[in-house]
Amino acid sequence: MPAAAADFAPLVPRPGKVLCVGLNYRAHIIETGRELPEYPTLFAKFADTLLGARDDLVLPSVSDRVDWEVELGVVIGSPIHRAAEDEAAAAIAGYTVINDVSMRDWQYRTVQWLQGKMFERSTPVGPYLVTPGEVGSAADLEVRCEVDGVVMQQSRTSDLLFSPARIAAYASQAVTLRPGDLIATGTPGGVGEHRKPQVCLRPGNVLRTWIEGLGECVNHCVPEKNGREKNGSR
Repeated sequence: MPAAAADFAPLVPRPGKVLCVGLNYRAHIIETGRELPEYPTLFAKFADTLLGARDDLVLPSVSDRVDWEVELGVVIGSPIHRAAEDEAAAAIAGYTVINDVSMRDWQYRTVQWLQGKMFERSTPVGPYLVTPGEVGSAADLEVRCEVDGVVMQQSRTSDLLFSPARIAAYASQAVTLRPGDLIATGTPGGVGEHRKPQVCLRPGNVLRTWIEGLGECVNHCVPEKNGREKNGSR
């Protein structure tokens, strides 16, 4: 079967940990009006949030502000704890594409972001795992997010404030990272929340998340039925 016709599951179906970084692209930090942080801003998601690269993205009936966030994904390949940056770099199995789809109305109800990030099957991940040597350790890859063919986000991983190895090393000071753990490294400028006027995902939109050398996720946005339907594949 050609890859274009494959039905991809999330790249890592049941990771032990899904760690995310907020405010990591310089351009995105500037658009939010914040100062450059001294340390990575970490939060977590759950395995239940992950979605396949071609699955439908069901827009939850309880949110009116569903937003996109293209992100470089990192998959850990060997255990690390209290690692130095070079040790963390050696522990990275490879890279993938992530879209940290966020329910902004939920996210900003409090100062903690988790509630806007934890919706089930809201986070496309995949389609492939690409090893560090194939993409120069993802140091300077183009990242792009499109909605209905319109480019909403476009940047390069060279604009990351904290590199994948630095993020992994930092997180490993607190918790052991294990094979299959997934890290979303942050999103560049261009999210819908900070556009004027604001733009949100709506039923019928096609969300395309692409990173140079890593492939793409293409997810059709569909409405939730009866407020209870689980996200499903097309």
